[in-house]
Amino acid sequence: MESLLAEHERLSKSGTFSKSLDDIQKTIDLLVNVRDTIAADPEATSLNLAKLQTPVKSSLEDLHKDLEEVRKHQTKYAKLIDKKFKDKTLPQMDYEALSSQPALINRAIAMHLLREGQFSVASTFLTEATKNQSPEDMTNDLTMSGTDQDLGLDSLKSESLRKQFANMYHILHEMKNERNLLPAIEWAREKSDELEKRGSNLEFDLGKLQFVWLFVGKQLQSGRPNLFEGRRQALEYARQELCHFRPRYLKELQQLCGAMAFCPNLQQSPYRRVFLDNDAWDELASSFTKEFCALLGLSAESPLYIAATAGAIALPHFSKLQVIMKDKRTEWTTLHEIPVEVPLPPSYRFHSIFVCPVSKEQTTDQNPPMMMPCGHVVANESLERLSKGNRFKCPYCPNESHPRDAMRIYM
Repeated sequence: MESLLAEHERLSKSGTFSKSLDDIQKTIDLLVNVRDTIAADPEATSLNLAKLQTPVKSSLEDLHKDLEEVRKHQTKYAKLIDKKFKDKTLPQMDYEALSSQPALINRAIAMHLLREGQFSVASTFLTEATKNQSPEDMTNDLTMSGTDQDLGLDSLKSESLRKQFANMYHILHEMKNERNLLPAIEWAREKSDELEKRGSNLEFDLGKLQFVWLFVGKQLQSGRPNLFEGRRQALEYARQELCHFRPRYLKELQQLCGAMAFCPNLQQSPYRRVFLDNDAWDELASSFTKEFCALLGLSAESPLYIAATAGAIALPHFSKLQVIMKDKRTEWTTLHEIPVEVPLPPSYRFHSIFVCPVSKEQTTDQNPPMMMPCGHVVANESLERLSKGNRFKCPYCPNESHPRDAMRIYM
C-alpha cells in the first residue's frame, strides 16, 4: 500500500496539466499576435506565416512531451492499482432473499433518494418503477410493522412526504450553514407532545443551544465580541422561552444561568464545555434528523445505505468462504443463515440474538427461543429433543413441565 500512496503523491505533483496549459496558452498568444500583425499589414502575410511555423512546431512538441509525462505517471499508477486491487469474481448464490420482492428494493431506492433530497430523481425513478409493475408485485407490498404507513411505491409519490423531507433539509440548512435555530425550534414546538412521548430532549436541547448562541456565538460571528450584550440577550431569551422547562430540566437551567457569573472569563469557568463546544451544532443536527425521521416512522439512517455498507463489509468474508467451499467441494445448505460470522460495527446491530445453551446454536425464526414455566430458555428444536412430546425435566433446574406450557420469546 505504501508504494501505491507514494505513486499517488508523485502523480498529484507531476502528473498534472498545469505545464501543458501554460504551453497551450503561449501558443494561443503567439497566434493572436501574428493575426494582429497580419491584420495591420496584409502584404507581409506570407513572411509572418513562415516565421510562425518554427515556434508553433516547437510549442506543439513541448505540449506532446508534457502529455507524455502525464500519461507515463497515469499508466504506472493504474498498473499499481490493478496489482493491489485484483479483480475478483463476486460470490454467486442460488438463493436470493429479495429476488421475489422487487417492490421492496425499488422502495428502498426511492426512499433513499427522497431522504437525500433528490426529489426530481426520486419522482422519475418512481414513475419508471411503477410503469410496468405487475398486479402480483402490487399485492406483495407489505405493511410497515409498528406504523400505518404502506410499504408500496404509491405511498412514496405523496406530495406530503416530499414536503416533509424538503422541510427537514431546509431546517438542517438553516441550522448548519446559517446558524439559525429558529425553524428547528418552531418545528419542535409543533411536535412537542409527540417528542415528549418518545422521551426526547430535542426541544430543550434546541433552546439550550439558542441560549448559548445568543450568549457567545452571535457576538463572535459579528466580529465585535460583547459578552455583556450577549449575556443580556441570552437572559431575556431564557425568561421568555425556557421557563416552562424548569420542572424537568432545572439542573441544566441552573448551569446556564450560573455561567453568567463567569461572563468575562468563560474559558476558565466550570461551564466551558457547555458554551465552547465545537461539536454541539453537528450533534444537534444529527439528533434533529433522528427525531424527524422517527416521527415519520423511519430510521435515522437510510436502510439502503446501511444494507450496502453491511454488504461491502461482509463481501470479503463471503468471497473467502466461496474459495474454501470450492476447494473442499462443499455447499452452503442453509437458506436463512450465514455459515460464518460477519464482524459488523456495533451501530449495525439492530436485533438481539440468543444462543441456545443446550445446542450452542443461534436461534432463528424457524427455530425460535422458548421459555419454560421455570423461566429457563432453550431453542425450540432442543425443547422437542428433550421432551419428545411428553413431560420433561428442565436441564438447568429440577422443575418439570410439558412442551405446550413453553412460551415463544420474540427478540
